[in-house]
Amino acid sequence: MHALLYKRDPRAAFGWIAVCVLAPVAGPVLYLFFGLNRVRGRARDLGLTEFSLGYERGHRLAELQTLPDSLQAQFRNLAQIGQGLSRHGLSEGNQVDVLFNGEQAYPAMLKAIASAQSHILLSTYLLDNDRTGRDFTEALGEAAGHGVDVRVLLDGFGDWYSWPRSSRRLTRAGLTVARFLPPQLFPPSLAINMRNHHKTLVVDDRIGFAGGMNIGDRHRLELENNPRPTADVHFRIEGPAVAQLREEFLRLWRFSTGQDDAPPGLPSPPAGTLLCRTVTDGPDEDLDRLTMLLTAAIAEARESVRIMTPYFLPPRELIGAIQAACVRGVKVTVILPEKNNLPYVHWATRNMLWEILFRGARVTYQPPPFNHTKLFVVDGYYSLVGSANWDPRSLRLNFELQVEVYGRKFAAGLIDYFDRAVEAGREVTLEEVDERSLPARLRDSFCWLFAPYL
Repeated sequence: MHALLYKRDPRAAFGWIAVCVLAPVAGPVLYLFFGLNRVRGRARDLGLTEFSLGYERGHRLAELQTLPDSLQAQFRNLAQIGQGLSRHGLSEGNQVDVLFNGEQAYPAMLKAIASAQSHILLSTYLLDNDRTGRDFTEALGEAAGHGVDVRVLLDGFGDWYSWPRSSRRLTRAGLTVARFLPPQLFPPSLAINMRNHHKTLVVDDRIGFAGGMNIGDRHRLELENNPRPTADVHFRIEGPAVAQLREEFLRLWRFSTGQDDAPPGLPSPPAGTLLCRTVTDGPDEDLDRLTMLLTAAIAEARESVRIMTPYFLPPRELIGAIQAACVRGVKVTVILPEKNNLPYVHWATRNMLWEILFRGARVTYQPPPFNHTKLFVVDGYYSLVGSANWDPRSLRLNFELQVEVYGRKFAAGLIDYFDRAVEAGREVTLEEVDERSLPARLRDSFCWLFAPYL
């Protein structure tokens, strides 16, 4: 009855009802752990809904801000949609630098941490117990020893990826640490299917970092004997957009701790010419916002859409938007890893690729190492970067953070990265997908059945 009344997706409602009927004991237990959304009620209790931010329900933020004159006319509709989906306005005067892999990202982040004078706000899904993780723990500890207010927000489930747990190491270093929805039995915390996937760092509201990169040796491709080499891209941000990253960190910090003791706000002065906006998505008041934004961006495309993601299981809305763009003559390119760290996701993806290949989309497999990068570029001007994958977990269950960037020079750098990946990769054809062996088709189809839960 609960699934029937409260699930928004009929497939999810039907699936949970079937599980509970077919497994009268195990089904309700699974629903208790994985099916209930306790986040929205808790967010309301802590005042984290849109209403608490001063916007009446149904009131469009787009009515509160005039779009900048520097915004190209073609993208004004998309910017208007973004304003309606975000609690943040479109900020001018930003600089965004692309950082490839841990070799570029980690030194820049550590340098920013060392320069902190007031506060450091770090949110990450994984902080591995390895050399890189220890480097960050030491740097954060030194900053705290100098009187800097250091706060680290770890995902409660991701904290268990390393042993000893990262939260314990950080606490022993004298740092203030919070865990987002940690799984525990006493007192019971059963929302283990909803994770904080934000990967942000804010230093003195002056320098910010965002993207999809966790903290660990796996992202240092030049490290010898790296057992899990993982390519990725992160972004260094300066300008007013850093204040938006700060606000989103404090929002989840309050959710996790119940405390509203924010560090003093500092100026985020202009540093460049880019237009930026932070957009969040999650199983609270932000549900489905990223899907709507991606669908709108693809619908606005006139020339090209470029997608790079490690996991590609988009909902029907996005599949339809990609197909419609191809029919309009838009060049759609999707870049995926040839060997995925989650094989079952790769197999499920192979079962649905024909839907976009049939309409003319180009799909390329990247050779190893596994690429964890998430990028989205439309018409060489609009870019969307951040933590979200193109799969149900990111688009429905996780708390994700994306940054819109409007600017041709910035997009050109990402396009160059795309083009080099296409040249080094292998194109997937419709014939290849159609000619899979019967065992492979059965395997792929079986995994695809569970796509809403992967």
